[in-house]
Parts: sequence; structure tokens; C-alpha cells
Amino acid sequence: MSYISREIGFLSPHSLRAKMKFDALLSLLMPKNDKFYGFFENTVDNLADTTELLKKLPATPESGRAALVKAIEDLEHRGDSITHDIMSELNGTFITPFDREDIHRLASSIDDILDNINGSAVRFKLYRLKECPPDMVKLIAILDRSVRELQRGVHMLRGLRKGAHIAEVLKKVNECENEADTVFEEAVASLFEHEKDPILIIKLKEIYVGLETATDKCEDAANVIEGLLIKHS
Repeated sequence: MSYISREIGFLSPHSLRAKMKFDALLSLLMPKNDKFYGFFENTVDNLADTTELLKKLPATPESGRAALVKAIEDLEHRGDSITHDIMSELNGTFITPFDREDIHRLASSIDDILDNINGSAVRFKLYRLKECPPDMVKLIAILDRSVRELQRGVHMLRGLRKGAHIAEVLKKVNECENEADTVFEEAVASLFEHEKDPILIIKLKEIYVGLETATDKCEDAANVIEGLLIKHS
């Protein structure tokens, strides 16, 4: 006899009916896992659209930057809306597909990526930079690769038991973060060594910091997914 059968056997008819009602209520409260997965897939797809626009910024003449940055800002606002939906659903859901803290951390990390991308793009426009340094182009390309890998990883969340595939994605996100660190350090060192205009140094360094921080946040999101792999392995 199973543990559940033994347990039910000891229940009085009244207690058994109460338990069945509670189980039915619990079933009604239980959300479909697809809802949270869908939210996360939407937000990383939106994130990938944002880096796609960001890659165009270095080659965009100053006259066309306002429209491009506005498009990036619109995607950042859309990301904020999805994050709000995730948090609202989290507050109103009794049972979640994985730990509530992990849902919160993953949503927050992705939102942080978007915020830093948007901040970098806005500064590029406001500071009226005449050109984009080669190291900044490299950093944007690395960030885009990291976001693409993160996008792949989030779309695999529905099948967490395919751990080897997700682990490979997470490894690539980590490699991108390490590469971004190197480019960032070399770019800032070169800036202080060769640039004579102190105001321009400040402007460029702020944008570099925003882009490098965005790659750090990609790794933060990847770390949450790695934790999910461990918990569900």
C-alpha cells in the first residue's frame, strides 16, 4: 500500500471530503507553466531586438541617431511592461514552475541588461559623439552575442532536463563576459593614454561602463539559469 493510500485510509469521510475540496482548489490555483515561460521568452526576444538596433548605432550619422535611440527606448519600455507582468503574475500566483526568488532574479537581471543598453544609447545621442571608437564597436558586438546566447538559453527553459545544451549556452555567455572585461579594460586604458580631451574621456568612459555592465548582467541571468539546472537535475 502506498503512503498516500495509507494516509487516505486513516482519514474520516468528513476529512476526506475536505481534503478533496482543498486539492480541487489547489488545482484551480495552479498556473500553467507556459505563462511564465512565455513572459521570459517575450522579454529575451525583445532584448535581442534591442541589441540588433544598438549594433546600428555606431554607423548611424548624428542626424539619424534620435530616431534610432527612440526605437531603443521604446523596446526598453516594452521590456519594463513585460517585467511588470511577470511581477504581477508572481504576486498573484500560488504555485510557480520554479522558485519565486529565481523568477524574480531572472526578470530583474534581464531588465537590468535593457536599462544599461538604453542608458548607453541615450548617452551616445546626448553627448553628440562624432564617431564610435573601434573598441566600443567590439563591445557592442560582444554584448549582442551574449544576448543571443541568453535568448537561446531562456527558450530552453521549458526543457530543463536538456541540461547539456543549456550548459553550453551558459558557457558561451560566460566567455562573452570575460571577453567584454578584456575589451573594456583595454579601451579605458587606451582612452586615458591617447585622448587629450578630458570631457570626451568622461563621456566615452560612461558609455563603456554601461555596455560592460550590460554584459555582466547577461552573466547574472545565466547564473540564475545555471541554478535552475542544478535544482532540477
